[in-house]
Parts: sequence; C-alpha cells; structure tokens
Amino acid sequence: MGKVYLVGAGPGDPDLITVKGLKCIKKADVILYDRLINEELLEYADPQANLVYCGKLPNYHTMKQETINHFLVSYARSGKTVVRLKGGDPFVFGRGGEEAESLAQHGVAFEIIPGITSGIAAPAYAGIPLTHRDFSGSVAFVTGHRKQGLKEDEHWENLKAIDTLAIYMGVSQLAYISEQLLKHGRSGSTPVALIQWGTTKEQKTVTGTLANMAAKAEQHHVKNPTMIVVGEVVRLREKLSWFEQLHPAEPLKEAF
Repeated sequence: MGKVYLVGAGPGDPDLITVKGLKCIKKADVILYDRLINEELLEYADPQANLVYCGKLPNYHTMKQETINHFLVSYARSGKTVVRLKGGDPFVFGRGGEEAESLAQHGVAFEIIPGITSGIAAPAYAGIPLTHRDFSGSVAFVTGHRKQGLKEDEHWENLKAIDTLAIYMGVSQLAYISEQLLKHGRSGSTPVALIQWGTTKEQKTVTGTLANMAAKAEQHHVKNPTMIVVGEVVRLREKLSWFEQLHPAEPLKEAF
C-alpha cells in the first residue's frame, strides 16, 4: 500500500510553496495536479513520475471529483507515493476534505501538507493587510459559490459583523454578492479590491466600493481567478502597495 500527500501548492508564485510540499513533489511517483498550480513546480518532479492533469474550469470539469478520488485510492493501492497538488491550501475551498474522507473510507494512508491560501497571499501582494488594529479585528474566508439548498439570508447575516471579507470564486457572482452585503447592513461606500492572478506577474488590482464593484469588474474585464476583499483595510493599499511597484507595467490601478 502506498500513501497520498494532499499538498497545497500555494497561490501562484512558485516560491511560496512550503519546504515540505516541495519535498513531497520530489519523491512522488504520481502527481495529480490542478489548473491553478504554477506548473514550474512540476519541474521538481522525478522525470519518471506520472503527471496527471485534473484541472477544472468554470462550468467545465476535465475530471470529476469522484474520478479524482478513485485515482488517488487506486494509485495508492498499487504501492505508489501519490501527491495531490492543489492550488492554495487543500482544506480552504480546495475539496481536500472530500478527498481525505475518501482516502480514510478506503483505508489509504495520507498526510495533509498545508499551503498558503490565496485569501491571505493575494491581499498581501496587493498591499492589503487582512487585519489591522485600526481597521479590522476579524476576517472571514467566504466562497462566492455555495452549495444549493443552503440558507442564504442566514449566511450573509452572519457575515455582517465581520470586519474584513476575503471572497473566493466570486467574480461571476459580484452583483449578487454586492446586493446581499448591502441588504444585510454594509455601506455602499465600503472599500473593495479585486485582485486578479494574485502573486503572479499577471497580477492586477482594481479598487472601488461595494456600490460599484460589479461595474468596475466589467469595465476592467476582471476574470477568474480573482480574490475579492471587502473592508476598510483596502484603503491601506494606497500606502502599502509593494509588489506592483516591482512590476509597474503589469498592474491596473484604480482610485476609489
């Protein structure tokens, strides 16, 4: 029986992978990797390793989750050392919990190797601290796409008291997200940042407010993958933007 390592590849900058994650890549017999990982990381794999692409696009899945689960179990049962290489962190909107459940159900040994999630990294590279003593004492990681049947009003009501929201996978739902946050007590003047391809050389950041963020996204052709940050901490970007100073030709900056 082999073993499966669920490895967080980090948010895009290949240097942000953990040392332990890199060690796992180097020793893997099989690597099942996602669309949003930086493929430079695959250069560290053994030349004999089997590389299996499992990438998903919005509304199009190259490989269904059930198929991925099956492959993880099957490769491990054949005695392979398997790495499931996932963008960001496996347990933060990465379905790593579902994969770990499947492995446990089938008696397959596994380890979880955390990664730096884009909800932390993208704002940091955009010069936005998620917490700050003057602006934010709480932060919530939120998915922009929720499973059908969940209580939406209760969900957004619970977020009302959180100072900073880091919203994943929400670009296609921007109008709805804005509507819900306004409906449940947020001011239309609340600062918002849209960070596309965070931590990579393609990173661009558009800032605005809750009232106009959907229009700003359309105006500047913001697409996935994009992190949405909502809260007063976004104002600090004007002082703390550092990454885009190193790559002045790439970013798109917008004033409030």
